[in-house]
Amino acid sequence: MHSPFMRSPALRPPAGAALSHAPDPRRRLLLSSLALLALAGCGPEAPKLHGMDLSGMPTGDFQLQDTGGQLRRLADYRGHPVMLFFGFTQCPDICPTALTRAIEIKGLLGADADKLRVLFITVDPERDTPDILRAYTQAFDPAFVGLRGDAEQTRAAAQSFKVFYQKVATGSSYTMDHTALTYIIDAQGKLRLALRHQQTAEQCVQDLRTVL
Repeated sequence: MHSPFMRSPALRPPAGAALSHAPDPRRRLLLSSLALLALAGCGPEAPKLHGMDLSGMPTGDFQLQDTGGQLRRLADYRGHPVMLFFGFTQCPDICPTALTRAIEIKGLLGADADKLRVLFITVDPERDTPDILRAYTQAFDPAFVGLRGDAEQTRAAAQSFKVFYQKVATGSSYTMDHTALTYIIDAQGKLRLALRHQQTAEQCVQDLRTVL
């Protein structure tokens, strides 16, 4: 049976041809280049992230009011790394866990903690009044900033960061389903990371050190 694969005939020098073993300059250049690549591969590796690398992705924005009534945009925090989370004050577990972790992160950052700005955008402005939102965020840390808008402003802010949220009926009331990621924007205003909800504070700090 003949093989289905064609074999190229072996290449042989013509009869009587002299075989030169002198080094080919092009071959030496190729070998040198390969050696440099091998050395480069032995250098220190880029730090591995526990979260998601969003470098190069479009950075979202918002036009929302803080709990003092002042209109805020992301550019207002330029010069500081920002930790941004979308949630709501009646959230039973995800939101308090994320904000408690943010406190732990600040403690682990040491002197760098003063650079960090923690922003909490409510996806439930219907119930999260300025007073309720202020009391909620300041119960975790007086430096945490609560932001809110009307339904359209909230929707625009969420869409710009590709955040999902929706109202879910619970008998005579409702709760909110929402994205549980925490977004990290660097001091130049560029979106860099998304921290996963299951990351520990220590893992988050390791990721944050790559952008601080």
